[in-house]
Amino acid sequence: MSQKLNSAIAVMGIDIGKNSFHVIGQDKRGAIVLRQKWSRGQVEARLANLQTCLIGILACVGAHHLSRKLQALGHDARLMPAKYVRPYSKGQKNDFCDAEAITEAVQRPTMKFIATKTADQLDLQALHRVRERLVSQRTGIINQIRAFLLERGVPVRQGLRFLRAEPPAILATRIDVLSPRMLRVIEELAGDWRRLDGRIESLSDEMAALARQDKGCERLMTVPGIGPIISSAIVAAIGTGDAFSKGRDFGAWLGLVPKQMSTGDRAILGSISKHGNRYRASQSGRVEARTGLRMMPTFPRLSLSFRTAGFPRYGWKAINVGLNGGFGF
Repeated sequence: MSQKLNSAIAVMGIDIGKNSFHVIGQDKRGAIVLRQKWSRGQVEARLANLQTCLIGILACVGAHHLSRKLQALGHDARLMPAKYVRPYSKGQKNDFCDAEAITEAVQRPTMKFIATKTADQLDLQALHRVRERLVSQRTGIINQIRAFLLERGVPVRQGLRFLRAEPPAILATRIDVLSPRMLRVIEELAGDWRRLDGRIESLSDEMAALARQDKGCERLMTVPGIGPIISSAIVAAIGTGDAFSKGRDFGAWLGLVPKQMSTGDRAILGSISKHGNRYRASQSGRVEARTGLRMMPTFPRLSLSFRTAGFPRYGWKAINVGLNGGFGF
């Protein structure tokens, strides 16, 4: 890359691939002066010799690693969600068009950027992803055991603790109902369940140990109802939370906001939306019922209005979502 071209580039957009990166560079006037395809090994070497500039990257697999590398070289690397970049795409769908759309989007003053995650945050996020998968597998095994027993006319009371306690007695006494083959299948499923319990407990203990060592997690755990799992999930996702200017933005990121279909002078608010980060929203949603009642004495005036007006109309769950969003929970 020539010295003249290096000095001309003011903004770059990089479309990340597995082995190849498509790069678009613009000068200060917005004209395209660079349009190249680089291999993964060429990216760092070429950008190390480039004059520092603004670089836009889609927030996808490998984006945080690349962003940290570029920031170490002195570049202003910024990550953006794909859904906010898509409106800037022109023409057909190809990698160079995507890189050009990234270049345009990163220059917008109202663009919402994603904070670059540290290696520790990605490690903590990996623990949560693995634990989430194991919990999903455990739920599938539990449902399968319950369905097999029900097919043989053996209902089990709803609830995890009842299903955990009753199968040993059922397997020992209901030989007339369950065939030997079905007994073996259920015993093997129960063994898989115990192994998953052990792995989930091990991951939970590791998360708890990491949460006790992190100042951000310790601050979050001072909020009633938030423990190591939720606090570490939030820290892994947003770090210090500098990307949010206020608590309501954090609530919107979680998805704890009503669906809006307003037009003109009419403000139409629907049910709580499913937008935002679903994993963190599901974790925080479990806390709502526990925290809402305990938050009421803290805000007596608000509590009175919710008790008299809000509860009969909306119920506790919607009120807790309002409390959480309104006070930056």
